[in-house]
Amino acid sequence: MITVWVVLAIIGVLILGVLLSYNGLILARNRVREAFSEIDVQLKRRSSLIPNLVETVKGYAKHEKEIFENVANARSALMSAKGPKESAEANNQLTGALKSLFAIAEAYPQLKASDNFKELQEEISDTETKVAAARQFYNVNVLDYNTSIQTFPGAMIASLFHFTPEEFFQASDEEKADVQVKF
Repeated sequence: MITVWVVLAIIGVLILGVLLSYNGLILARNRVREAFSEIDVQLKRRSSLIPNLVETVKGYAKHEKEIFENVANARSALMSAKGPKESAEANNQLTGALKSLFAIAEAYPQLKASDNFKELQEEISDTETKVAAARQFYNVNVLDYNTSIQTFPGAMIASLFHFTPEEFFQASDEEKADVQVKF
């Protein structure tokens, strides 16, 4: 009689452990998804500012059509990106296009002095800071989640219920390069 109770207690503890581990993995996976949605929100905010910036610069640099097309294409790619990998690639493409656009602004002192341009630059800079913070938050959650599904006992539960690792949001080689400041 006592052995039956001991066996039932052990089975109960095992079931409770599996449930707690499973729920912990679900919670971690949902945190990763929520963190990615914050990146997505900031990238969409960024891309909605781009048309205003382009229109402001267009008036000063009508002959720079290719750069405006590159910005528009990069913005479209960002808007249609699905998942962390596509979003990271589209974000990197847009970052490169914006660098070209800001280089044009350097050539037009009247544009740099424009209040509209300054305000848009500040908004984009603020958004870049928010994107960086959201990326960091996402990557911390991915690390926690991936660690949970790769360590014991989570690895057993993860394999049983088909939890898969998430990808980190990574910077491109261009974003990692040293910034050169010239006067």
